[in-house]
Amino acid sequence: MSRYLRLGVNIDHVATIRNARGGDHPDPVRAAEIVARCGGDGITAHLREDRRHIRDDDLKRIQDATDLPLNLEMAATDEMLAIALAHQPHAACIVPEKREERTTEGGLDAAGQHNHLAPIVGQLKDAGIRVSLFIEASERQLDAALQLAVPVVEFHTGEYAHAALDGDNAKVASELKRITDMSALAAKNGIEPHAGHGLTYDNVQPIAAIPQLAELNIGHYLIGEAIFDGLEPAVLKMRELMDLAR
Repeated sequence: MSRYLRLGVNIDHVATIRNARGGDHPDPVRAAEIVARCGGDGITAHLREDRRHIRDDDLKRIQDATDLPLNLEMAATDEMLAIALAHQPHAACIVPEKREERTTEGGLDAAGQHNHLAPIVGQLKDAGIRVSLFIEASERQLDAALQLAVPVVEFHTGEYAHAALDGDNAKVASELKRITDMSALAAKNGIEPHAGHGLTYDNVQPIAAIPQLAELNIGHYLIGEAIFDGLEPAVLKMRELMDLAR
């Protein structure tokens, strides 16, 4: 059908469990090693302002433990920019962040924050870090990404996932069309489209079947399944479903 679809595994919630009790167990580095061993294509980690899961020292340990590319999810702040420049991850995905949210609740308003984002994007790119923007699948936000000259966008699939969970087939169809259309438009304009948020065994295949998508980033669901079946089987099952969709 189309080219190989990469799977990036977000290991934040291994650290969430660790931090619930303090100490060092379970170690997100061990999760990164398992992902590498079972054929994952990348590691995603979100270093939040409040350090609720991934901590600063985790980043270097993850980078040292595996050759998989690290995708650092980060807010557009001076603090996070300095950390990204110091650690030199393969990629930096700029995401919206609010202290009170449980998880990322939507896409970045790249259109409304152009002047704030432009120097941050520029410094990351100058450092050789591949910059991505986590945005809604809309022409307005994609146009902003084009103006910012980022090589990658990651489309927020949360509304699609919520609609699938609610059994709202009409909403599922409209969200899927929106993500499909914007993925095609991104690729046409030289931007590599990725997608993620709320993807599960049950809803991943229609997203994975979008031919222009190059990567899916999935975390919370895989870590949840790992509690019952182990991380390696969870990653392998997701990998199989993605491959079948292609």
